[in-house]
Amino acid sequence: MSQAISPELREWLVSQLAAGHSVPALRASMRAAGWQDAATDLALAQLEAGFPHVEVSKPRRTDMPGPNLEGAPLYIDAGDRRVQVLHTMQHPRVVVFGNLLSPEECEGLIAAARVRLARSLTVETRTGGEVLNVDRTSDGMFFERGENEIVARLEQRIAALLRWPVEFGEGLQILRYAAGAQYRPHYDYFDPGEPGTPTILKRGGQRVATLVMYLQEPEQGGATTFPDVGLEVAPVRGTGVFFSYDEPDPATRTLHGGAPVLAGEKWVATKWLREREFK
Repeated sequence: MSQAISPELREWLVSQLAAGHSVPALRASMRAAGWQDAATDLALAQLEAGFPHVEVSKPRRTDMPGPNLEGAPLYIDAGDRRVQVLHTMQHPRVVVFGNLLSPEECEGLIAAARVRLARSLTVETRTGGEVLNVDRTSDGMFFERGENEIVARLEQRIAALLRWPVEFGEGLQILRYAAGAQYRPHYDYFDPGEPGTPTILKRGGQRVATLVMYLQEPEQGGATTFPDVGLEVAPVRGTGVFFSYDEPDPATRTLHGGAPVLAGEKWVATKWLREREFK
């Protein structure tokens, strides 16, 4: 059933805009209140018509990280390694890579990370800091960019594969998921409506893409899931799943999670890419 755009709603939108709230924040508030996407878009379009100076629908990015898939290649030259293209999807933009890491590189990253593991934190967008989150039950750590030979080599490979500068990447995160551990569905971009987001964005702007690489596969479970499109990517060692989001909005359909590990232990490496140099 369609939702009517009432005069009261229009008045509320105008008052919120006048109070300094951003259009993305208004969009998020309406969704949280149960408004359907179609009604939300219509209400904001009407707001834009009444206030021509308001930029309701920012143009999506055209300069985005991603592999060159022109000609539908089965393999891509990533500089020091020939990487397979196993699966592609347009919306959300997802590419699954095979042969992204060697077994020796996987073992090396695990060995270097193991002694520095701690309970994984998530970014707290209300404050700009980090916090424990019951939705994320892994252990993890971060390498600095170029911290060791394997990390530096992999970062150069990722930069060549995804055509995005090394300096635009956050440090490589290593995560270990024991049996029962999971990461419930979430988005990787920073919510523009949260008060802590401006602080987070000072370090390198928005996140625009994610690359999850599997270092050790569990015996059962542990897939990377995309609930909005019913996609599950099996955590096969040496492979990786890349996805990008050209705006910080659920419309990108990049809701994703790590399904519970049912048996064994899963190790992953995650690289988040920012829109400019990450400092």
